[in-house]
Amino acid sequence: MEFPLNVDVHCTDGLCGRSTYIIINPTTEQVTHLVVKSKRQSGIERLVSVKLVANSGAEVILLSCSKEEFSKLEPFNQPDFIYADIPQHATDPNLTMVWPYVVPTKRIVDDKVRRIPPGELAVRRGARVRATDGWVGKVDEFIVGPMSGNITHLCLREGHPWKEKDICIPLDQIDRIEEKVVYLNVDKETIASIPGIPVKRRW
Repeated sequence: MEFPLNVDVHCTDGLCGRSTYIIINPTTEQVTHLVVKSKRQSGIERLVSVKLVANSGAEVILLSCSKEEFSKLEPFNQPDFIYADIPQHATDPNLTMVWPYVVPTKRIVDDKVRRIPPGELAVRRGARVRATDGWVGKVDEFIVGPMSGNITHLCLREGHPWKEKDICIPLDQIDRIEEKVVYLNVDKETIASIPGIPVKRRW
């Protein structure tokens, strides 16, 4: 099953958003969740268990839940309100003067925090991929086994030298996965020899 990123995600009763991240357990190399950015809720991103993925293809992901059920899933990014110190003499158009003209010494800041399950990684489309002898491209999607949920291939498209085809790298050639970089245990020449498939998705 494919887990493409930056594609439309549909519930049983219609479009609910677009995929933005996948959540990976780096120890088991399993995909545990998708992150879907809502179309209707001011860009709120929600954690969607892979158990809710009914089907997927190169350009779409289908969920087995309704839009109402989707709206109740745990947020991935949500505001945390924190206090930030500011000097007494500070001038800021966003500060509110309190009668009788008292400048506050603290201000509440809206700081969005990503809710990543403990011990797991959030990998987005566009994360860089490095071979043993240099950069070879960016993450386009992961392919996982339908029964195990384990990653079987990493697909490259954007940024690699063979832009006319997808390059799908098997799991045994992935050394480790970090949030912003996927490290391979093979060189560029080996990757160039992997049979590719024609690019189908339009950007």
